[in-house]
Amino acid sequence: MPLPLLEYAPSSQNQRVNGFEVPGDEQPRIYTTENLLSASEKDDLILAAYRQIFHEQQMLTSNRQTALESQLKTGQISVKEFIRGLATSDAFRRLNYDANNNYRFVELCVQRILGRNVYSDREKIAWSIVLATKGLQGFIDDLLSSEEYTDSFGENTVPYQRRRILPQRPQGELPFERMARYGTDYRDKLPAPNLRALGITGFMGLQMSANRWAWQNNPPKALAQAGGAIAYTGGALVTLGLLAVFLSFLGLIHL
Repeated sequence: MPLPLLEYAPSSQNQRVNGFEVPGDEQPRIYTTENLLSASEKDDLILAAYRQIFHEQQMLTSNRQTALESQLKTGQISVKEFIRGLATSDAFRRLNYDANNNYRFVELCVQRILGRNVYSDREKIAWSIVLATKGLQGFIDDLLSSEEYTDSFGENTVPYQRRRILPQRPQGELPFERMARYGTDYRDKLPAPNLRALGITGFMGLQMSANRWAWQNNPPKALAQAGGAIAYTGGALVTLGLLAVFLSFLGLIHL
């Protein structure tokens, strides 16, 4: 028996109230098949769906779902079913689900499918339970069949980030398609096993551990000897250079 979705209190985010701002660059462009579209307009709609569900950096030819695109263009499936196919594809699973924990993946899917940020940690926990009990397919199905998705986008509209304009701010927040697709816990994992021997534990080797500082304060004997030799040689060269300049000033040698 599947567990019911936990109750969580929706916060009063700005997409839940009517807006009175003047439309501009911050307003989302709506792509829908409610009107008859030309071939180029259908291509724009498909591109908008990829940008919303995947990510700008994930929009690669290898990630395209050509069968779903063909079905959408011929009217065999709705935009909602196209979104379902993208969110349950192997490419989306590999690039987003496998690279995150359940909490971050839930946050990512709420942003991209429902077009808003999560209300609170309780909402992330509630949907994480659905993801853990029903799997990826069941989780995506529940999001798409939710009342919020139906009221906001229906069967024919590509999900979009609803009302990026925030109170008392001249510019909207960063679009979801430009946010990092993984959380900090995945980012901070070791990129390669051999870095542990060097004491490097951060992302791409930029964040060093305490072992690095201990290694600097107490360098190996061979490295200390090499450093001493370099310092001695450099000091000798500087001394010879100053002596040569002094002798040239006296006219004893010509440089």
